[in-house]
This record gives sequence, C-alpha cells and structure tokens, in this order.
Amino acid sequence: MSTLTVFTPAYNRAHTLGRTYESLCRQTCKDFCWLIIDDGSTDNTRQMVEEWIAEGKIPIKYIYQKNQGMHGAHNTAYRNIDTPLNTCIDSDDYMPDDGVEKILKCWNQFGSDKVAGIIGLDVTEDGRVIGTSFPETMKTTTLQGFYQAGGKGDKKLVYRTDVIKSYPEYPIFEGERYVGLAYKYMLIDLDYELITLNEPLVIVEYQPDGSSFNMYKQYWNNPRGFAFFRKAEMKMPTSLKRKLQVCTHYVSSSIISRNWRFLQESPEKLLTLCCVPSGIALYFLIRSKVRQGVRMNISKK
Repeated sequence: MSTLTVFTPAYNRAHTLGRTYESLCRQTCKDFCWLIIDDGSTDNTRQMVEEWIAEGKIPIKYIYQKNQGMHGAHNTAYRNIDTPLNTCIDSDDYMPDDGVEKILKCWNQFGSDKVAGIIGLDVTEDGRVIGTSFPETMKTTTLQGFYQAGGKGDKKLVYRTDVIKSYPEYPIFEGERYVGLAYKYMLIDLDYELITLNEPLVIVEYQPDGSSFNMYKQYWNNPRGFAFFRKAEMKMPTSLKRKLQVCTHYVSSSIISRNWRFLQESPEKLLTLCCVPSGIALYFLIRSKVRQGVRMNISKK
C-alpha cells in the first residue's frame, strides 16, 4: 500500500487534467497513488483517464459520480482513501516534481499522532508564494491560527486519513453544489495542529471563471450550503468583528433560501438579530450583482 493518496476532484477539466497527470508521472518519489473523482463530467475525462490507466505509469483509481460539487467529491474521496496520508490537488493545478518527496520526508521526520498532518505552500508558475510563507519560529499551527497571526493566501493541506475520516462529512443539499471545504478544517483545528512546511507542494493557476460575479452566483445558488457553513463558523473561537460578518452572511443566505426560522436556528441569536439590517442589505447587493451579471451575459450573446 502507498503512503500518500493524491486525490483530484474533476468536473469538465479534461483540458487541464493532463498537466496534473504529467506532473505526477514526474514525481521523484513514487510512494503515492492518484484518486480521481469525476464529479459528473460531460467531456472526455473518462476516456483520457482510461488511457492513462492503460499506460501504467502511476497507480490510478477512477470514480465517476453524479455532480455534487467540490464538497461532494471530497466526501467520496475520503470514503475511498486507504493510505495513511492524503492531499487534494485540484484539476487545474499540478505538483512540483519533488512534491511527494517533500511531503513524505517531512512526515517521516516530524509526523506523529499528535498532529493532523502538514500545511505547505501554494506557488504560482513563476515560483511566487501565494500570500505569505510561515514564520521560521512557527513549527506547527492550525489553519485558522496561521491566518489569525497575520498569514495570508491559500495553503496546501496534507491530512492524516484517519483524522479527516473521523469528522462529519460535508452535507449535501438537494439542488445545491457548494459547502465550504473549510468546514472540516475548522473542526480539526479545534483538536490538532499541523506541521508547517515552507516548501511549495502545489503550483496553482487561478482560472478566469473565478470572478466576483461567480462568487455572487455561488451565494445565490447555494444559500443552504452557505448558511450551514456560517452556523458552523459562529461556533468557532474568533473575533467579534468576524462573528458579525459571519452573522450578516448567514442572514442574507437565509433570506435567499426563504428560511424564516434562521433566528431560532442560529447559534448566536443576539448577534444574528443585530445583523438583520446588514444581512438584508447584503441580500439586495447579491441579488443586484447576480441580475447584473445575467444581463451582461445575455447582452454578449
């Protein structure tokens, strides 16, 4: 059995997935397997993966499922991982040639049952670190602890499989495709820290479809998923300012989903009540942005 599973959720990313595959074929350490969760693709993803499996360059497991969104693909991945460690490499990202080697070297040197895994760096193609690196004195941290200490930018997470499987799955809401992946990470942060690794573990390329319009569309199209995440975040130890922001988003998502019991269901009822005016304002902003984006799309046709 391999030590590490690299898993990749994929939805109509046949045009980028080949780069991920090539980077895994170049790994200096082969002690890993690749798990692809095809989240309902309608392009030629399956055909490509079957050809790669036939090549036999690296061990690949392919699972196709009805489209559930990124969080649903993560649920399926965690159910099917049987290696001690796992990490997610998105279908439009790829690993440096020594990425697996760095992960396993770090784990063999510092890993234990007292930590949940490793947190490493995301970099751009020209080697620029996304956000900030870890301070030299920060040998371990939680994900939220890093950001609360002034850290910035996306980071690559490598988790012990037994740890991440021990926390609740992401809920699936009918007709919606989003629940924040940070839900699980927040829960793990309450019990474990991560080993910091000031090395690039993934090379990222942000796709042009990640615009602010799409962010507003996510809010509009997945209100129950966002409300669920906001309620979970309300229970986390954080600043009053952040809790007010979270409650504002919770109110707006509840209005979008027409859940008029949101105050009774809130873990922070008083703060939520205080945020009703700002939540209503955010609701109208989101609605306006979505309608504006729809009109722009129609006018371009």
